[in-house]
Amino acid sequence: MKIFVTDHDGVEHELEALEGWRVMEVIRDWELPIKAECGGACSCATCHVFVDPEWLPKLHEASDEEEDMLDTVPDVEPNSRLSCQILMSEELDGLKVRLAPSAKPETAAA
Repeated sequence: MKIFVTDHDGVEHELEALEGWRVMEVIRDWELPIKAECGGACSCATCHVFVDPEWLPKLHEASDEEEDMLDTVPDVEPNSRLSCQILMSEELDGLKVRLAPSAKPETAAA
């Protein structure tokens, strides 16, 4: 199965995904730039993504914990989700997300 991830530069990447993996894990393992500081514990909001609106009805509703974390980011939108809270399944084959600015790793000073 596949997910399509638009990075911070607007480039779309087609990533191979495995059933049961968190979208955050797929993005990180394909080495796209995502902070994902807590590793999927839903305690930091640094894996924030914008889900393509056509895919929102196929996702389970965000938990109160996820909503609380999303309230901490400055760039939240109606289609905001934490990618660590989205588990890949056959129903999500072809999922499209865009990395949020708040999920961009900071670059080292030159």
